[in-house]
Formats: sequence, structure tokens, C-alpha cells
Amino acid sequence: MSKPFEKLVPMLAEPFGDGAAEARGTEYEQSLQEARALQQKPFRAGGYRNISRQHGKGRMTVWERIHVLADDEPMILFQNWGPYLDGASLVTALIKADGRDVAVYGHDFTSRAGSMDATNGRKLASLYQLAAKQGIPLVGLNDSAGAFVPAGVGGLDGYAEAFTALRKISGIVPSIMCMFGFNAGGGSYLPRQGSFVIQPNDTFFGLTGVGVVKEVLGEDVTPDELGGPGVHGASGVADFTVADETAALELVLRLLTWLPDNNHSSAPFVATSDPVDRDTDLDTLFRTAFNSPTGFNTPFDIRLVIQEVCDQGDYFEVQPGRARSMVTAFGRLGGHVAGFVANNSAFSTGFIDVDAAYKAARFIRFCNLYNIPVVFMEDTTGFLPGTDQERRGVVQAGRAMLDAIVDLRTPRILVLVRNAFGGAYASFNNYATGADFVFALPTTRVAVMGPAGREFVYKDELRALTRERQARFAAAAAEHVAAGKAEPEAHRAAEQEASRWFAAEDARLIERYERDLMNPREALALGSISQIVMPADLRRLLTDSMDFCMRHYSPGPMAGPQREFH
Repeated sequence: MSKPFEKLVPMLAEPFGDGAAEARGTEYEQSLQEARALQQKPFRAGGYRNISRQHGKGRMTVWERIHVLADDEPMILFQNWGPYLDGASLVTALIKADGRDVAVYGHDFTSRAGSMDATNGRKLASLYQLAAKQGIPLVGLNDSAGAFVPAGVGGLDGYAEAFTALRKISGIVPSIMCMFGFNAGGGSYLPRQGSFVIQPNDTFFGLTGVGVVKEVLGEDVTPDELGGPGVHGASGVADFTVADETAALELVLRLLTWLPDNNHSSAPFVATSDPVDRDTDLDTLFRTAFNSPTGFNTPFDIRLVIQEVCDQGDYFEVQPGRARSMVTAFGRLGGHVAGFVANNSAFSTGFIDVDAAYKAARFIRFCNLYNIPVVFMEDTTGFLPGTDQERRGVVQAGRAMLDAIVDLRTPRILVLVRNAFGGAYASFNNYATGADFVFALPTTRVAVMGPAGREFVYKDELRALTRERQARFAAAAAEHVAAGKAEPEAHRAAEQEASRWFAAEDARLIERYERDLMNPREALALGSISQIVMPADLRRLLTDSMDFCMRHYSPGPMAGPQREFH
């Protein structure tokens, strides 16, 4: 008879003996240690010495920049790509920024000067594709000397792959690029493919550095003169220029509050405590301006009007240092984000020149891509004439602005503030080009031409005045000669008298032209204007109209034919 099974008792002894457990335990601990070392390697890739150099230049490390943006610890992606498993001088991550998911990349200048090789190009392309797939904004922290020369053509391949991937997500998710340190070549091209570029002081980016300019052209120039924020802010290559890195990162966070996550969503709605029916103080502004000695020719800053109508008076100007006769800005009307495109008579009397037209066109196209409604405020006497503008292509620039307005699919409203003349009126979001509503302030002056139009409307009267002037000159000259004056002196006195008389008569014609033709009455009669709005009621009318439009607008990506553009 077999024995019954003995009671099994748990035991800690290794059943296989010979110290195998200790060996395997050691191997496991070693694998953990190696994994921890790999995790930490990108954080200290540059080493203490290079990090100290970065701080000595007044610059943050890439990790410090990311932590300014992130609500908490970032999720690092593709962290050990690179031949030495050190991240290959590029960090890619997902972060929460004010509660929103954001894809972010940054060059680690402490490692290989943040230079690009094929590995980096693949990392960037993978991050861009992930951002587009998940529909989240992209932020770039650029601090790169360009291609990694020892990588040979691999560095160029890396840039080519990154260029292509970033272009393919353009119009799908918005992107914000910060320019830190010294960026040249591909390190400049790549970020400018983004939606917005922010450049702090004491930074550089450009096609080449000053050494190449000196060698090729013999030109002595400083980095700031070649590619500093003053240069790029004026040209529009940089959309924003700021004092330092901290200001740039804070601007990123603020700009994100105005932008949607992607092209099938709307920008964040923010409920406001500012009453939508609040009266504005525009009466005070217009009374001060138009009751002055220069009357309706008095310039004023249109940003005061934007401020008056926006929730809490808060708006966010884009490219504030470029083409200041045209204002492009984001603001909120009753909680809805809107783009503002406005002529500013405080600069160059509000003329639309080449730079102003391109500035407006680019901003309008961005709003079109990302489901942002646009409010146009018109106060311009037209496009700036002259040989310089023609040589620079003002016709093409005007076409770019007109095309952007015609193609605009989001809700849009036109406010006629004062002057709306000729081609500028015809191309600035009227009913014919697709406006949903057109409102006119009492100060509106709509006409084919400004006061110069009297030469065509009152042509016969001007001819008669010219003949009368000649007759008055002859009569006055004869009187002065008869009074004993020398003929040259008599002619000068007669010319002055005749000119004063003609100027007075011409002023009366101008007054008559402005009264009869430079007003909103004809446009109202033709249905070109929805209604006259009193200055105090402008915020109420805009917020009500915007609320109506947005209730009936479904955000989504652009569809239909893609037309040619500049």
C-alpha cells in the first residue's frame, strides 16, 4: 500500500540549486540598470560642460524649455534613436499645455550643436505624422546649426524627410515655431514651414551665416543685421519678436489659446462676462478725430476699434511689426474666436501696399484652413501707387489678397468704418466677394474714387473754372500794371489772387462731391450694405451676427478644388 501524499510546505529554497537564482537575479537587475541608463542618456547627452556653456549664453537647455511649456512631465518619444542611443541631439515629446495635448520637438544644442542627420529627420517626420493623425497642435523649439556634416548626405536626407512631412501636415494641424540660438540653412527653412514663427532678441536664423556672406559677397555684416529679429520681424519671416526665451515660450502658450487643435474643429470658445450688448466708446474716438481741423481726413488707430468690440478689450495681433497699415489679429466676440483684418489709417493713411496685401492674404488663408471666422474693417483710400510698388509687384500682391478673400469659406463680416474707394473696396470682402453681412458706420464714404473723382464727375464745371481763372489772372495783371507795378510783380500778384479764388471754388466742389457721392446712401440703395450701425452699437451687432453665423457653421477640413495662388 502506497504512502499517502505528504503535506506540501512552502519553502524559500531554490529547487534547482547551484546559485542559478542569484545569477538570474543579477542579470535582471543589470537589465534594469541598463534601461535606466538609456532612459537618462538623452537628458545628459551634452554633458555638464556643454550645459554650462548653454547657460552661459543666457539660453535654456531643450529640457528646460519643454518644462516651461508642459503642465507636468512630458512623454518622451523615440528617445534613443541615434547611433549612440543618446537621442541624436533631438527631443520629441507629447505634453499637456494648459490642459491640451501638444506635440513638441526641440533641438539639443548641447549635443552636436543640435545638428540634423537622417535619424533626426525620421524622428521629426514620425512626430509630425503622429500630430496630424491625432489632430493636435505642434510646437517646435529650434536651436540647430544645420545639417550634421560628418553624416554626409544623410543630414540632407534628414532635412528632406522632415521638410516633406511638415508640408504634408500643413493645413491639418497648426504649428508654432520658436527660434532659439543660431540657426542656419535647413535649420531656418524647416521652422518657416510652420504656421507661426517667434524669434527672441539675440538670436539668428538665415540662409547662411555671416562668414559665408563675407566670403561670397565681401560684405561685413553682423548676425543681428543679417538675420536678427529686427530683420525678420519687418519682413514677416518672423511673425512675432520678443525680448527673450521666456517671453517666447509664454507667447506660445498664449497663441495656443486662440487656435483650434486641427482643421476639423473650432478654436476654443471662452464664455465671457463682458456683456454682448455693451455700448462702445467709439463715439468719443470718432468725435475727437472727425471734429478736428482735418475733419474726415484725420488718421486714427483702428486697433482702438478692435479693442472696443472684443470681449474684455482683449485681442492678439499677428505680425505687429510688419506693414502696419494693415492689422491682422485674433479676438473674441461673445466667446467665439474671430480673425480681424483691418486697414489702419494711423500708418501710411491706411494704403494697401505690397507688404500689407501679402500680410492680409496669409492671415486670411490661415483662418480659412482652421475654421476661424473673419471680421474685416475697411478704412482705406486704395492701393498705394507708384513705380516702387509696381516694380515690387503690387498687382500680384493685390491679387493674392483678393484670391484669399474670395476663397474664404468661414463666416465673414465687413464693417465699413470710413473710406472704401475703388479697387480696394471691390476686393475687400464685400457682398460680391462673399461677405455674410456688410455693416456701415455713419462715417462711411464709399465711392469709385476719393476727392480726385470730382475731376470726372464735374469735368465741365472744372473746365469753366479753369477758363474763369485765366480770365481773372489777365484782368488782375492788367489792374496791377495800370497801378504802376512792374510786369513781373504784377503777374505774381495776379497769379496769387487767381489761385486763391480757384482753390476756394475747388474746395466747394470737393465738399459737394463728398456730400453727394462719398457716403453710404448709394451703397444702401443698391443693397451693397446690410444696414447702418451706430458706433455705440457695433459690439452688439458684431457679437449677435457672429453668434448667428457660428451656430450654423460646421467646422471641417477644406474641400473642393484647390485654386492657383501666388
